[in-house]
Amino acid sequence: MSATDFKKCFLVLATAFAFAFPNSASAFEGTVSTDIVESGPNYSPFVNRAYPDQVLFGDLHFHTEISFDAGLIGTSLNMHDAFRIARGEKVNSNTGQPVQLIRPLDFLAITEHAEMIGLATAIREGDPRLLADAWGRQTFEKFNSGQDGRMAAFADIIDIGTVQGRDPTEGLGLDGDIWLDIVETVDAYNNPGSFTALAGFEWTFTPQGDNLHRVVLFRDGAERTSRTRPFTFFEGSDPELLWDYLAGYEASTGGQVIAVPHNANMSNGLMFSPTKFDGTPMDADYARKRIRWEPMHEMTQIKGDEETHPLLSPEDEFADFESWDVGNLSGRVPKTPEMLRYEYARSALKVGLEVERELGVNPFKFGFYGTTDAHTAIPTTREDNYFGKYQHTEPSATRHNIDVIPAEDPALRILTAQESAAGLTAVWARENTRGEIFDALTRKEAYATTGSRIRVRVFAGWDFTQDDLGAQDFVTTGYQRGVPMGGDLVQAPDNATPRLMVQALRDPDGANLDRIQVIKGWIDAAGETHERVYDIAVSGDRQIGPDGRAREAVGNTVNIEKATFTNTIGSAALSGFWQDPEFDASEDAFYYVRVIEIPKPRWTTYDAVFYGVPLPETVPPSVQDRAYTSPIWYKAGD
Repeated sequence: MSATDFKKCFLVLATAFAFAFPNSASAFEGTVSTDIVESGPNYSPFVNRAYPDQVLFGDLHFHTEISFDAGLIGTSLNMHDAFRIARGEKVNSNTGQPVQLIRPLDFLAITEHAEMIGLATAIREGDPRLLADAWGRQTFEKFNSGQDGRMAAFADIIDIGTVQGRDPTEGLGLDGDIWLDIVETVDAYNNPGSFTALAGFEWTFTPQGDNLHRVVLFRDGAERTSRTRPFTFFEGSDPELLWDYLAGYEASTGGQVIAVPHNANMSNGLMFSPTKFDGTPMDADYARKRIRWEPMHEMTQIKGDEETHPLLSPEDEFADFESWDVGNLSGRVPKTPEMLRYEYARSALKVGLEVERELGVNPFKFGFYGTTDAHTAIPTTREDNYFGKYQHTEPSATRHNIDVIPAEDPALRILTAQESAAGLTAVWARENTRGEIFDALTRKEAYATTGSRIRVRVFAGWDFTQDDLGAQDFVTTGYQRGVPMGGDLVQAPDNATPRLMVQALRDPDGANLDRIQVIKGWIDAAGETHERVYDIAVSGDRQIGPDGRAREAVGNTVNIEKATFTNTIGSAALSGFWQDPEFDASEDAFYYVRVIEIPKPRWTTYDAVFYGVPLPETVPPSVQDRAYTSPIWYKAGD
């Protein structure tokens, strides 16, 4: 090996170690002195550095056997099992298969459904309070009559609870101390500096089968969260009532909490509609409340990716990614094209610009993150380690054609094969603590990945240069002279244009990178919104054309018969400097970054090879996982 080759090998290994173990220093525990005297300029450049300098990966939407739609259909793993898996331990799955993550997560939130929170436990344990109720006994007997009876009981519960909007357990007192057990267990696994455990719940409002769910996340520990109870949609069937609950929690406890919408793609146009839930026009007060309580959007997970759609972004060749676009969550109402605009993140950001033009407030000025929404207590997101959404869709030779969303109309059915092995939340933080992770979410210095641990950083400013991109103090320069993801560009100098600096690194255990892209959206003087995709860095010797696009594909090394790929194409790291070529200082705009990997086998292809079964026809054999940064906004006149 030549000296040059040795140097390259060393750098790759060193980089991989640094990104695989960003908190490695925390493994060395000792006494820390806080009595530091500073008498003059500091030789160490890291003294008093206040900006986030590490990226943390985790899952913020997650269910165990406690949730009714997990425990009632086979999930037996509990919170303790979930945290053990998240921390890197080997555990037997709900179907008895050993499972382990390739690397531990940095954080995990337990977010059981608020509705019917004690039902699964009551049925499993034969709670006398349940058996004394006629409906409860009938459900208990169905559940214990075998798999068909279990699924029939579950379908009945879904119909009563989420379609009819009635609580079949009302008055039975089944929840007991379950919430207290949740928040105390979360506290027990929280280890500041090493692993963060967060408490939350899911508000599962599904009017007529349209998904309007929100995940509620607390910044606080049990000393505050024990003083509340999860808010159900039976108590309040309007997002504004949920926001009132959040405000009441903060006022009564001094704590902090947010709500995060998800699966707008199954809301049939409701999630990002520019109206209130009752259909009346949105006003400024409503818009302020929405963005106050919902600063993030869960834009990718098992039930599909929500960045954009081919009908919304026809010029974007990467738009058709893991799409669930045939109907609502119930599988009863088909989707129509006019609904799509109010279901996807990119178009919602554009709708937000329109609303702000009218009301002076942008209700959809949200950041992005990804989750699993696993109902197995197993947070796996790799294509080669995907354990499904439910117990009965854990790895097996027959799982590809199981109904995830049953429907009388075959066109509205969703099968297990269509599940996406996604996703993850990444946050930029100073340390691995609840406060740092929650604060990163509220300031939107966070991003989504579709499962890979891609590392990406972006800064926008007015006077960055190409040289700043490669400077030793890239991050310091970014914070001192610009804003990170989630920030606002203000006070545009005369004749200046936004300039973005982006650095990205592949998952050290994953696929190389294909390209870095900037997605811009803006509103013109006539009130029309627009979008455009720019390639700002591409791997190999491909060229970016005058239109800002590299039209040549990166290639594909996937061997479908063996479910393998190689990193002989793409790049381990990419960086890009970009200056908006069409900037108009009078037009409000947003910018976010999309980082795309080279193709690799999809989880269904790994299944096909492992079990010797045919590839499903409903999905492609390969996938290009990606990361989406939270946007940076420009407001004209600020």
